[in-house]
Amino acid sequence: METLERISKIITKLFPLWVVLFAAYAFLNPAPFKPHASLIPYGLGIIMLGMGLTMTLNDFKLVLTRPKDVLYGIGFRYLIMPFVGFAVAKLLGLPPALAAGLILVGCCPSGTASNVMTFLARGDTALSVTVSSFNTVLAPLLTPYIFLLLAGTLIPIKAEALLIDILKIVLLPIMIGIGLRTFLSSFVNKIMAIVPVISVICIVLVIAVVIALNAAKLATVAGIALLAVALHNALGLGLGYGASRAAGMSIDKSKAICFEIGMENSGLAVALALAHLDPIAAVPGAIFSVWHNLTGSVLAGYWSSKKDKEESVINS
Repeated sequence: METLERISKIITKLFPLWVVLFAAYAFLNPAPFKPHASLIPYGLGIIMLGMGLTMTLNDFKLVLTRPKDVLYGIGFRYLIMPFVGFAVAKLLGLPPALAAGLILVGCCPSGTASNVMTFLARGDTALSVTVSSFNTVLAPLLTPYIFLLLAGTLIPIKAEALLIDILKIVLLPIMIGIGLRTFLSSFVNKIMAIVPVISVICIVLVIAVVIALNAAKLATVAGIALLAVALHNALGLGLGYGASRAAGMSIDKSKAICFEIGMENSGLAVALALAHLDPIAAVPGAIFSVWHNLTGSVLAGYWSSKKDKEESVINS
């Protein structure tokens, strides 16, 4: 079991590398991946099930003792990123489908990556987990209608269809995961070592399929799409931290909210874009999956080393 855990950690730690390698291979050789587009929602469902297996009812209890912190995290999450995505799309003059894809990324909730980055940055991990949990549960209600508000003028959108898919792809698997964790905890504890690996494999394959489906068009939009994603992510991280500090939150709390805002469940955006929009709308989500892990890791490393230096000065 220890060997399995070590292998799991290595594979999970190198997640950005696997994404880059498989995305490049899918771009150069799309044929093996194209037939598997219909499996994307199932892959994302497995990822959400894995997220649910890591959650307990205790993850939601923080709202009872620190309601203001949690409400700030929820409010900032669904105000900042959707409108920043809309502003970046307008600023860069993105084509309608690409603009809709970027806005959709901003309308999706944060994922477990934000919890990991908060932990590495030595921020308020409990707050991060609680905000992620609430944002994910609220996604079926908020994501479709915020997206309709901002992108409805660009392309036709059926908010109810989006809502149903989010319920099936996100909420149902998470509820099953929480149920298994609650009632079959001994079984779940035995398989937890391989859950991160399965999640990594699923998201890497999802991104590879998206790249393969858009390989012909990608060469013409990759540059502008990467710029849009980089701006979206940077503004989200910066505004998330700045808004939290302006609201009077501590540095550790603001680190958590920063990652909750700037890091997205981009896999969900990919699945929804492929199901309901032009396939090119899935490109921002695919790029975001790589980019936010790179920037998040750099920022978390900076904050962690800064805190180490501060503590060494205090102890000296």
